[in-house]
Amino acid sequence: MKSVRTRNVLLATVVLAVMISPFAVAASGPILKLNGRNPTSHSETQIVGRINGTDNNTGGYTTRQSNLSSTGGGAFYGCRAAAAAQNGPAVEPCMRANNLSTGLAFEFNTTHGASAGSITAGSGGDTTKPFTTNATGVATGLNADRVDSKSADDIVQESVNAASRFADVGADGKVNGGRGVTSVTVQGPATDAVYRVVFTDDVSKCALTGTEQTITDAGPVAVQRVDAKTVDVKTAPAQRPFALVATC
Repeated sequence: MKSVRTRNVLLATVVLAVMISPFAVAASGPILKLNGRNPTSHSETQIVGRINGTDNNTGGYTTRQSNLSSTGGGAFYGCRAAAAAQNGPAVEPCMRANNLSTGLAFEFNTTHGASAGSITAGSGGDTTKPFTTNATGVATGLNADRVDSKSADDIVQESVNAASRFADVGADGKVNGGRGVTSVTVQGPATDAVYRVVFTDDVSKCALTGTEQTITDAGPVAVQRVDAKTVDVKTAPAQRPFALVATC
């Protein structure tokens, strides 16, 4: 009886040892704990796959993380990388996608959203950069030629227009042409009239030039600032057509 019982105890011990050993080994490292924080690792945890691409909604990726909640949160990657110092230790970014072949390294997509996302850097401002690149080609779909819906040509033309304001005025005070001029009125009698020219913008720091637009009895033209937008013009010896240019 002792011999049979002894054999049964030994057999049970061997079976238990065989069954328990894999779990004991697994518990010491490879198993990842769900619904909680895993222990801090001091070496890389590598998940390597060999999975062909697919046109299906799933498949083609070594790992997949998804959150079915409408509040989002599919994945979060955080780190505490310091700024790289010269001759200092290597510093890695919090996330890196490196394609060792010729295809894409990353892709971001929002199926129905009006914006694909945002890139923020510190508190922002002119001293921070959203990203840097060594690529100098034109990005497809990124229209860098437009600012506030205006093309580079529009911006240049507006700058020229803003810098050069002028009025082509007839002897009777009628504006025959101009740019950036609100109105011209005749003040005083015809023999000693003064033309009051009002610009749309401040011309107080612009150079003013007045010239008679005639070759008959042409005389000097006097200009005088009234305020930041208003200039008085006097032709001699009487009313004459003139041009007034404000060069800024």
